[in-house]
Amino acid sequence: MSSLIINIAVGLLYAVILLVFIRAALSFISPYPTNEPWRLLIRVTEPMLAPIRRRLPPVSGFDLSPLVLTLVAFFLIAALRSIS
Repeated sequence: MSSLIINIAVGLLYAVILLVFIRAALSFISPYPTNEPWRLLIRVTEPMLAPIRRRLPPVSGFDLSPLVLTLVAFFLIAALRSIS
């Protein structure tokens, strides 16, 4: 049972990584959200990125919060996999 919960958590963390990657890639192409899927992506990822962004200022104009969130997610995945 705990293995199932860990696998679900790992899958959700991979989904977060994918959504953050898509958001970061789209922000270089179109920084202003103009369509509904792009706005939905922002609404889903912003609650995770905003606390990091408040504590980590932009470096040379680049927002590093997606990188930090991705690294934290990979560390959590590694920790969960070592448990199971």
